[in-house]
Amino acid sequence: MAKRKRQAEHATRAARNGVNPSGKKLIINAFVEMCSGHQSPGLWRHPEDHSHEFNDVNHWVELAKLLEEAKIHGIFVADVLGGYDVYHGNLDAAKISGAQWPVNEPLAVVSAMAAATKSIGFGVTVSTTYEQPYHLARRLSTVDHLSKGRLGWNIVTSYLDSAARNMGMKEQLQHDERYAQAEEYVKVMYKLLESSWRDDAVVLDREKGVYTVPERVREINHKGKFFEVPGPHICQPSPQRTPLILQAGASKAGKVFAAQNAEAIFVSAHAPAVCAKNIAEIREIAASQFGRDGKNIKVLALVTPILGRTEEEAQAKLADYRKYASLEGALALFCGWTGIDLAKYGDDEELRQVESNAVRSTVEGYARFSPGTSKWTKHTVAEHVSIGGNGPIFVGTAAQVANGFQTWVDEADVDGFNIAYALFPQSFKDVIELLLPELRARGIFWDEYSVPGGTYRENFYSKKGQKGPLDEHVASTYRWKAGVDASDHIIPE
Repeated sequence: MAKRKRQAEHATRAARNGVNPSGKKLIINAFVEMCSGHQSPGLWRHPEDHSHEFNDVNHWVELAKLLEEAKIHGIFVADVLGGYDVYHGNLDAAKISGAQWPVNEPLAVVSAMAAATKSIGFGVTVSTTYEQPYHLARRLSTVDHLSKGRLGWNIVTSYLDSAARNMGMKEQLQHDERYAQAEEYVKVMYKLLESSWRDDAVVLDREKGVYTVPERVREINHKGKFFEVPGPHICQPSPQRTPLILQAGASKAGKVFAAQNAEAIFVSAHAPAVCAKNIAEIREIAASQFGRDGKNIKVLALVTPILGRTEEEAQAKLADYRKYASLEGALALFCGWTGIDLAKYGDDEELRQVESNAVRSTVEGYARFSPGTSKWTKHTVAEHVSIGGNGPIFVGTAAQVANGFQTWVDEADVDGFNIAYALFPQSFKDVIELLLPELRARGIFWDEYSVPGGTYRENFYSKKGQKGPLDEHVASTYRWKAGVDASDHIIPE
């Protein structure tokens, strides 16, 4: 503890001297979902919270304008296609607490936010399990056009059986089968988005009356285990063609998938040591198996900062927020994330001593980084995730929270953070007013978008002109460039 305190004091002094030890400029996203509370169920009851207004388009437009003025990189929108019904075997806890229920479809609101802004990006979660790639390619291309290239796609394979049941299946596909399907899915997407139309297919020749040159658009004729898609893509090339690819996955299959496809990876863990190994492994696989520079895969960690002008003020805010947090809602979320129904255990039962290996290992993972907690019951778990979900809460002054960020950068080699809220939008206003000036003083957050009015990818990589994936990325091999005959560009399999 004394060593950690000395390190924090050193980091603060370094910041005041204008020193940036890592040399990194942090990527900062706001992390939201089209529901109330999101990672902090029950906080919608707080008199200063407005998250329950998620049905109002102005709610989202005003957020986008607020965040863009502060030069936040992007808005990362989570999503689920089913309810959290593992706890007690029903949806009641989610319904009562509003734990990600009800929840709206996220892509629909991006165009409204984009119309009110110029530079901020929008990373939207869409599953590969329940929608045909041809249809999704159209939806993504449309929004990439309407946002002038500011769309990101967070690729997930879904994890809730409740979603599978409502999509005509009895249960989810097995984990590795979902990733096998996702692997083929993204290949179909790359073929549609990158290979189906040549960059210069649309000519708008008014004199000759030619809108699109026919031989510059082709079928993809994909035939695979899961999908058969003749094509061509129904949309002309959008500014990025392929949206910025985001992904989260810590399993063996998930890490290989991320190493090949992800441009950004989202991690959620209560301590940097939990995910440091996975981050290093993904970057190593990217280099050794796919010829990528692992450092070009940017890693964003889930955090929930609770800020005050003094530590006492921040701690008072946390105490106030805890009065409104729903432990039942937290259990609904936890049980959905893990597939484990903690309702089966008694209120005072020590979960590190139960028969189930899955329960023991999961709870021991939490306990390892919370040594001050002597007993872990289901209510301890609920309190642990009731604010900020499965990520750390940083409570304190801007300097203290910035030190926490720096620890994650140093110990886990992350590149930035997806910032969740306790109160909407006040938590983001606190970040803007208190934290961002401190990060800028340390030289670890930009003063302006690298490419004002640019695409999400240009600003993400701080590289003007980088609208499409980097040359090393698999998607770039699918790109049908201007001036290239179809015979000279064979669609990769």
